[in-house]
Amino acid sequence: MMGLHLLMEDDDDNGEVLLPPKNFWEVEDGIYRSGFPQLENFGFLSTLNLKSIIYLCPEPYPEENLKSLESNNIKLFHFGIHGKTDPPTPMPKDRVLSALRVLVDVRNHPVLIHCKQGKHRTGCLVGCLRKVQNWCLPSVLEEYQKCAGLKWRQRDLRFIVEFDVLGLRQCLYSIIYQYNGYGLKRRKLMYQGENVVQGQHKPQATKG
Repeated sequence: MMGLHLLMEDDDDNGEVLLPPKNFWEVEDGIYRSGFPQLENFGFLSTLNLKSIIYLCPEPYPEENLKSLESNNIKLFHFGIHGKTDPPTPMPKDRVLSALRVLVDVRNHPVLIHCKQGKHRTGCLVGCLRKVQNWCLPSVLEEYQKCAGLKWRQRDLRFIVEFDVLGLRQCLYSIIYQYNGYGLKRRKLMYQGENVVQGQHKPQATKG
Protein backbone atom coordinates (compact mmCIF):
# COMPACT_ATOMS: atom_id res chain seq x y z
CA MET A 1 0.00 0.00 0.00
CA MET A 2 1.42 3.35 -1.01
CA GLY A 3 2.08 5.81 1.78
CA LEU A 4 2.01 9.04 -0.24
CA HIS A 5 -0.69 11.67 -0.37
CA LEU A 6 -0.42 14.71 -2.60
CA LEU A 7 -1.39 17.88 -0.78
CA MET A 8 -3.24 20.18 -3.13
CA GLU A 9 -2.76 23.93 -3.07
CA ASP A 10 -5.34 25.82 -1.05
CA ASP A 11 -6.31 29.33 -0.09
CA ASP A 12 -5.39 30.90 3.22
CA ASP A 13 -7.67 33.13 5.27
CA ASN A 14 -6.70 36.16 3.19
CA GLY A 15 -7.68 34.51 -0.08
CA GLU A 16 -4.04 34.10 -1.15
CA VAL A 17 -3.26 30.97 -3.15
CA LEU A 18 -0.76 28.77 -1.31
CA LEU A 19 1.48 27.17 -3.89
CA PRO A 20 3.39 23.99 -2.91
CA PRO A 21 6.82 23.28 -4.36
CA LYS A 22 6.96 21.13 -7.47
CA ASN A 23 6.66 17.38 -6.90
CA PHE A 24 5.38 17.94 -3.37
CA TRP A 25 4.13 14.87 -1.54
CA GLU A 26 3.32 13.94 2.01
CA VAL A 27 5.39 10.83 2.76
CA GLU A 28 3.61 10.33 6.07
CA ASP A 29 2.58 12.38 9.05
CA GLY A 30 5.36 14.86 9.73
CA ILE A 31 7.54 13.95 6.71
CA TYR A 32 7.27 15.70 3.33
CA ARG A 33 9.23 15.67 0.08
CA SER A 34 9.48 18.02 -2.89
CA GLY A 35 11.63 19.67 -5.49
CA PHE A 36 13.62 22.80 -4.65
CA PRO A 37 11.32 25.33 -2.94
CA GLN A 38 11.07 28.76 -4.52
CA LEU A 39 10.28 31.91 -2.55
CA GLU A 40 6.66 31.77 -3.70
CA ASN A 41 6.34 28.37 -2.02
CA PHE A 42 7.24 29.50 1.48
CA GLY A 43 3.72 30.69 2.24
CA PHE A 44 2.52 27.13 1.70
CA LEU A 45 5.45 25.63 3.61
CA SER A 46 4.67 27.86 6.60
CA THR A 47 1.39 25.98 7.01
CA LEU A 48 3.35 22.77 7.68
CA ASN A 49 5.08 24.23 10.78
CA LEU A 50 8.38 22.72 9.67
CA LYS A 51 11.17 22.25 12.17
CA SER A 52 13.76 21.05 9.66
CA ILE A 53 14.70 20.79 6.01
CA ILE A 54 16.97 18.05 4.66
CA TYR A 55 18.71 19.43 1.55
CA LEU A 56 20.46 16.92 -0.71
CA CYS A 57 22.18 19.08 -3.36
CA PRO A 58 25.87 20.10 -3.22
CA GLU A 59 25.23 23.77 -4.04
CA PRO A 60 24.95 26.35 -1.20
CA TYR A 61 21.42 27.21 -0.11
CA PRO A 62 20.25 30.53 -1.60
CA GLU A 63 20.59 33.47 0.75
CA GLU A 64 16.96 34.53 0.38
CA ASN A 65 15.81 31.02 1.28
CA LEU A 66 18.10 31.01 4.31
CA LYS A 67 16.52 34.23 5.51
CA SER A 68 13.08 32.65 5.22
CA LEU A 69 14.25 29.64 7.21
CA GLU A 70 15.69 31.92 9.88
CA SER A 71 12.50 33.92 10.19
CA ASN A 72 10.53 30.70 10.66
CA ASN A 73 13.08 29.04 12.99
CA ILE A 74 13.64 26.12 10.59
CA LYS A 75 16.89 24.18 10.83
CA LEU A 76 18.71 23.23 7.62
CA PHE A 77 20.56 19.92 7.36
CA HIS A 78 22.75 20.03 4.25
CA PHE A 79 24.07 16.81 2.71
CA GLY A 80 25.81 17.57 -0.58
CA ILE A 81 25.01 14.74 -3.00
CA HIS A 82 25.65 15.19 -6.71
CA GLY A 83 22.79 14.38 -9.04
CA LYS A 84 23.30 13.41 -12.67
CA THR A 85 27.01 13.01 -13.42
CA ASP A 86 29.01 11.91 -16.45
CA PRO A 87 30.08 9.21 -16.02
CA PRO A 88 27.37 8.20 -13.51
CA THR A 89 28.61 7.91 -9.94
CA PRO A 90 26.97 5.85 -7.18
CA MET A 91 25.08 7.49 -4.36
CA PRO A 92 27.39 8.09 -1.36
CA LYS A 93 26.17 5.61 1.23
CA ASP A 94 27.73 7.48 4.15
CA ARG A 95 25.88 10.72 3.36
CA VAL A 96 22.59 8.92 2.76
CA LEU A 97 23.05 7.17 6.11
CA SER A 98 23.74 10.49 7.84
CA ALA A 99 20.66 12.06 6.25
CA LEU A 100 18.59 9.04 7.24
CA ARG A 101 19.68 9.38 10.85
CA VAL A 102 18.37 12.95 10.85
CA LEU A 103 15.16 11.87 9.11
CA VAL A 104 14.19 9.13 11.57
CA ASP A 105 14.72 11.37 14.60
CA VAL A 106 11.22 12.69 15.30
CA ARG A 107 12.70 15.65 17.19
CA ASN A 108 13.38 17.06 13.69
CA HIS A 109 9.76 16.66 12.57
CA PRO A 110 7.89 18.07 10.76
CA VAL A 111 10.63 17.82 8.13
CA LEU A 112 10.85 18.49 4.38
CA ILE A 113 13.27 16.49 2.20
CA HIS A 114 14.27 18.00 -1.11
CA CYS A 115 16.90 18.00 -3.82
CA LYS A 116 16.51 19.83 -7.14
CA GLN A 117 13.60 17.99 -8.72
CA GLY A 118 12.50 15.93 -5.72
CA LYS A 119 12.81 12.68 -7.68
CA HIS A 120 16.13 10.83 -7.57
CA ARG A 121 18.20 11.82 -4.55
CA THR A 122 15.06 12.45 -2.53
CA GLY A 123 13.56 9.21 -3.82
CA CYS A 124 16.61 7.22 -2.74
CA LEU A 125 16.46 8.65 0.77
CA VAL A 126 12.74 7.92 1.08
CA GLY A 127 13.32 4.43 -0.30
CA CYS A 128 15.90 3.77 2.41
CA LEU A 129 13.46 5.09 5.01
CA ARG A 130 10.85 2.60 3.77
CA LYS A 131 13.33 -0.23 4.23
CA VAL A 132 13.89 0.89 7.83
CA GLN A 133 10.10 0.83 8.20
CA ASN A 134 10.08 -2.79 6.92
CA TRP A 135 8.12 -2.09 3.74
CA CYS A 136 8.24 -4.97 1.30
CA LEU A 137 10.81 -4.27 -1.40
CA PRO A 138 8.37 -4.24 -4.39
CA SER A 139 6.34 -1.48 -2.69
CA VAL A 140 9.51 0.51 -1.94
CA LEU A 141 10.59 0.39 -5.58
CA GLU A 142 7.07 1.11 -6.83
CA GLU A 143 6.93 4.26 -4.72
CA TYR A 144 10.31 5.43 -6.06
CA GLN A 145 9.21 4.88 -9.67
CA LYS A 146 5.86 6.56 -9.13
CA CYS A 147 7.49 9.75 -7.83
CA ALA A 148 10.35 9.74 -10.36
CA GLY A 149 7.98 9.22 -13.29
CA LEU A 150 9.44 8.42 -16.68
CA LYS A 151 12.90 9.56 -15.54
CA TRP A 152 13.43 6.84 -12.93
CA ARG A 153 16.97 5.46 -12.83
CA GLN A 154 18.00 1.85 -12.67
CA ARG A 155 21.04 2.70 -10.55
CA ASP A 156 18.79 4.33 -7.97
CA LEU A 157 16.73 1.15 -7.72
CA ARG A 158 19.92 -0.84 -7.33
CA PHE A 159 21.13 1.51 -4.58
CA ILE A 160 17.87 1.13 -2.64
CA VAL A 161 17.93 -2.65 -3.01
CA GLU A 162 21.53 -2.91 -1.79
CA PHE A 163 21.29 -0.32 0.99
CA ASP A 164 22.02 -2.00 4.33
CA VAL A 165 19.58 -0.76 6.95
CA LEU A 166 21.42 -2.74 9.60
CA GLY A 167 24.11 -0.06 9.45
CA LEU A 168 21.55 2.52 10.51
CA ARG A 169 20.33 0.38 13.37
CA GLN A 170 23.90 -0.01 14.58
CA CYS A 171 24.45 3.76 14.49
CA LEU A 172 21.21 4.34 16.38
CA TYR A 173 21.47 1.54 18.90
CA SER A 174 20.44 3.93 21.67
CA ILE A 175 17.02 4.56 20.09
CA ILE A 176 13.96 2.36 20.37
CA TYR A 177 11.11 3.10 17.97
CA GLN A 178 7.68 2.85 19.55
CA TYR A 179 4.71 3.20 17.20
CA ASN A 180 1.53 4.39 18.84
CA GLY A 181 -0.77 2.94 16.18
CA TYR A 182 -1.82 3.68 12.64
CA GLY A 183 -4.70 5.91 13.66
CA LEU A 184 -2.54 8.46 15.45
CA LYS A 185 0.28 8.26 12.91
CA ARG A 186 2.66 9.38 15.62
CA ARG A 187 5.98 7.95 16.63
CA LYS A 188 7.92 8.43 19.81
CA LEU A 189 11.56 7.87 20.45
CA MET A 190 12.47 6.41 23.79
CA TYR A 191 16.06 7.20 24.66
CA GLN A 192 18.30 4.95 26.72
CA GLY A 193 20.67 7.90 27.05
CA GLU A 194 20.33 11.65 27.05
CA ASN A 195 21.55 12.17 23.48
CA VAL A 196 21.48 10.36 20.16
CA VAL A 197 24.77 8.61 19.52
CA GLN A 198 26.74 10.43 16.84
CA GLY A 199 28.60 8.48 14.16
CA GLN A 200 31.70 9.49 12.27
CA HIS A 201 29.75 11.38 9.61
CA LYS A 202 28.00 14.46 10.90
CA PRO A 203 25.61 16.53 8.78
CA GLN A 204 26.40 20.10 7.94
CA ALA A 205 23.67 21.70 9.97
CA THR A 206 22.90 25.37 9.47
CA LYS A 207 20.18 27.05 11.46
CA GLY A 208 19.09 29.32 8.68
